[in-house]
Amino acid sequence: MDKRIGFLSFGHWQPIPGSQVRTGRDALVQSVELAVAAEELGLDGAHVRVHHFARQLASPFPLLTAMGMRTSRIELGTGVIDMRYENPLYMAEEAAAADLLIGERLQLGISRGSPETALRGSEAFGYVPPAGSSDADLAREKTALFLNAISGATVVDADPRMTGGASARLAVQPQSPGLRQRIWWGSGTRQTAVWTAQQGMNLMSSTLLSEDTGVPFDQLQAEQIALYRAAWAEAGWAHEPRVSVSRSVLPITSDLDRQYFGSGQGGDDQVGILDGVRARFGKSYVGEPDQLAEELAKDAAVRDADTLLLTVPNMLGVEYNAHLLETVARHVAPAIGWVARSDRPAG
Repeated sequence: MDKRIGFLSFGHWQPIPGSQVRTGRDALVQSVELAVAAEELGLDGAHVRVHHFARQLASPFPLLTAMGMRTSRIELGTGVIDMRYENPLYMAEEAAAADLLIGERLQLGISRGSPETALRGSEAFGYVPPAGSSDADLAREKTALFLNAISGATVVDADPRMTGGASARLAVQPQSPGLRQRIWWGSGTRQTAVWTAQQGMNLMSSTLLSEDTGVPFDQLQAEQIALYRAAWAEAGWAHEPRVSVSRSVLPITSDLDRQYFGSGQGGDDQVGILDGVRARFGKSYVGEPDQLAEELAKDAAVRDADTLLLTVPNMLGVEYNAHLLETVARHVAPAIGWVARSDRPAG
């Protein structure tokens, strides 16, 4: 399996002591600069989270386009866009335009979204689920329309006054060939992983799973991935799917690392109640590079996924995060079978 590694930034900014990301502009500009650094290191992807009503990255398409204009090879994506907030047809236009501008490198993660600061935030954007429908229903309905639109399906009647009296149906423009196969669904349960496969989307296994069976987080994710791949095969899709997992990997190689992250004890999985449901959160990997390489090599979900997204402490600044990514790439990632892009054979 061709392993890919990228970073995932939550894009926080706060004007607090120690923060290198103090304003919204800082967060945006530094996201672009970190994508450039990641490409130079031979990494495969640069991904950003999307959160509304928070001091975090929010509107992804201008940012992804800017990242794409400064890079030439690295994949650029989201993890994830909350579809409750989106106009599916306008999003289809934005996504296709951004993808064409940057050379068809988008890898868009979308989902129903995660718990947020705002109370009924998507309703403030003007999107209210119909009576008897849930937020999840609304997100899936919007997703279906978005997927149809980027696939070239006609979505509206033409005005006969503008077409010489002829009746016709119109598709959203522009279209970006191949974008449909580069859409991922952020899945937090085994059931939604099966649904994701049935829709023909790649699987972005969540940083938390909103279920707990008592097994370790990585094993629960591995079970989710296995169910997804079985459902994909049953659905009969012609192309191969992709699967990503996210991990917090913090190598300790200096006194500064130790100051930030402690003595190198990552701890265990965390179990808690989220939206009234028992959920399991994965542990952080903290320690010496050799130790981290050994631990990640044993992580069942990391082994089974083709893409690993490293969550970065973005408020520590571009220079520090580039150092962190380089340490992981050079001294940890080879243990899970990753090879830098610059070192791969042609073709």
